[in-house]
Amino acid sequence: MFDIGAAELLVIVMVAVIVIGPSDMPKALRKAGSWIGKVRRVSAHFRSGINAMVREAELEEMETKWRAQNEEIMSQTNGRTDQEDLNKAKPHAGLSGNHEIKSPKGADTSKDNS
Repeated sequence: MFDIGAAELLVIVMVAVIVIGPSDMPKALRKAGSWIGKVRRVSAHFRSGINAMVREAELEEMETKWRAQNEEIMSQTNGRTDQEDLNKAKPHAGLSGNHEIKSPKGADTSKDNS
């Protein structure tokens, strides 16, 4: 944010020591620290509020898209139920009710563990 190098920071510290004085420096640093903390808290609160508004806007946009897609799907099905669709569906080729489960090649299928 602020591009302050070591030389600039040293100049700031020297000026602060001269202007404030070494005896009042701890109080001044504590006060500056509390101000910086307050600024950080306010900025974090502001950022979280903005993020919440963005999330709500995105959710509303997604809900609108989903509603439109749902209406499109419902208009395509013309009110049919899933059971009606299943009754009309053709059985999948090659499938019957009699299935045999095969073990993988090389697997020992014997029940004798001795």
